[in-house]
Amino acid sequence: MKKLNSIFLNITVAILDFLYGGRDFQRFWVLEEIARAPYFAFLSVLHFRESMGLRGPEHLYLMKQHFEQSVNETEHLEYMESRGGNTYYIDRFVAKHLVFIYYWVNVVYYWVSPRNAYHLSYEVEIHAAETYGKYLAYNGHDDKILEILNDELHHSKELHDAIKLIDPDPLTNMEKELEV
Repeated sequence: MKKLNSIFLNITVAILDFLYGGRDFQRFWVLEEIARAPYFAFLSVLHFRESMGLRGPEHLYLMKQHFEQSVNETEHLEYMESRGGNTYYIDRFVAKHLVFIYYWVNVVYYWVSPRNAYHLSYEVEIHAAETYGKYLAYNGHDDKILEILNDELHHSKELHDAIKLIDPDPLTNMEKELEV
């Protein structure tokens, strides 16, 4: 699944590179609009699991983490709006449709395979940090962009920790699945 995640991410990045070449803040705004979708999806699934009596020991911790991550991504989104990232209708149109698709993909993915859903989001956060890093390299120092870059790296660490939390020993869990 990690290979599939990489392919999906690479295709999406290629499309966004094509659409948003030279339009940094529009690209950032679209990325931040999309970045909130997994956290909303994860929260939706966690709420549903809780309602069905399927709450695990890590449930409350993950809900808090994902809520905080979604709030942080919303702050990034608002900053990009202040820089004109959502000025054009076409950018809002693209973002809203991508978010709709990405949200539902994440709902299904997180329900079926939380570990792989977290991995995809981890890869997206790493890509976001790299994107902000390239912007800083080409355009010079920007305190807010640097702060956002650091937030993205922090989110990637939180997602990595979530993977370990829900699946501390993947080899052992794989062996358990094979026994069934």
